[in-house]
Amino acid sequence: MHKIARASLAALLVLLLGGGAARAAEPVKIGMITTLSTAGGYLGEDVRDGFQLAIDEEHGKLGGVPVQLLVEDDGLKPASGKQIADKYRLQDKVQIFTGIIYSNVALAVVPSLVEDGAFYLSPNAGPSQLAGKGCNKNYFVVSWQNDTPHEATGAYADYLHIPKMVVVAPNYPAGKDAIAGFKRFYHGEIAGEYYTALDQTDYSAEIAKIRDAKADGIFYFLPGGLGINFIKQFTQAGLRKSMKVVLPEFSLESHVVSAIGDDALGLYGTGHWLADLPYPANVAFVKAYTAKYHRDPTPYASQGYDTAKLLAGALRAVGGDVSKADAFRDALRKADFKSTRGAFKFGPNQHPIQDWYSARVVRGKNGKLVIRGFGKILRDTGDVYASQCKL
Repeated sequence: MHKIARASLAALLVLLLGGGAARAAEPVKIGMITTLSTAGGYLGEDVRDGFQLAIDEEHGKLGGVPVQLLVEDDGLKPASGKQIADKYRLQDKVQIFTGIIYSNVALAVVPSLVEDGAFYLSPNAGPSQLAGKGCNKNYFVVSWQNDTPHEATGAYADYLHIPKMVVVAPNYPAGKDAIAGFKRFYHGEIAGEYYTALDQTDYSAEIAKIRDAKADGIFYFLPGGLGINFIKQFTQAGLRKSMKVVLPEFSLESHVVSAIGDDALGLYGTGHWLADLPYPANVAFVKAYTAKYHRDPTPYASQGYDTAKLLAGALRAVGGDVSKADAFRDALRKADFKSTRGAFKFGPNQHPIQDWYSARVVRGKNGKLVIRGFGKILRDTGDVYASQCKL
């Protein structure tokens, strides 16, 4: 009887210890909610693929910790994004989220997630509403705060001595942040301010108004397919001949340049990341991304990659145990990774402090149009909402 009892006890211990080991080996789940359809679908694809590249480099791990990336398309619909987040949180027990492209989706999804104790690492959207008083200790933005890319573009338009500009953006949170940011750093005259629909494809009415404004230049924030349609119609209307075009990186990246073709030659732009930045982490990223996906990386791809690298450093620090929330949060704040964009650190609201670069579309030695960097336009720049954040 005693031998049977001891044997049963030993078997039970083996079962319990084996089960514990199996649980410990379970991968950390990462819930990626992103836009994979609509005219902006390739933006989410690039974020996803940049993030996946970092996982593949570690053969299914981040920071030495096995991970499982769950990905679903929000279709650019806030309600869909919220539904996916709820499913990941309740059904899949996901503790780490990322991926959202558009700010209207982020505003519907992020606040409830972080208030519930989950972590959200933004590879793109950085709405002003969540950067100041609405900040949260579990909310980290790896890309930029929405205003900041456009502040850099405003500074570049100033540098180019363009006396009178018109500005165009979609009528949603990031569009309003964009124009606010541009006007904060551009000190010339705003001859016209126009807001479009987020799914708009025909800009003939806006182009007629732009023609009548008789400005010297134009700034627009129209990401993805929106910007492609706009610049084609703008060029066909003959306005490129009389107006300089100065754009944030969302409206001037490799996919856009390829789709526009020769009409992109001579466009001015700014970015926190450029393919020709000489930092070792960026050189390696561009080479690996191009080899794996057979296309040029965009800023979105670099942001997805950097987000994964940030997460890798934090997972390594806690041995993959995200339940150690304070230690995990502290590790994220340290930003222990080599960014593709060079110097990177978090400000007091857990948004980046980083450099911004000027660029222009030129023809390379092989005849191909390329976006070439021409130097820093802003250095060690955070955002204007950080002082309102009390963490």
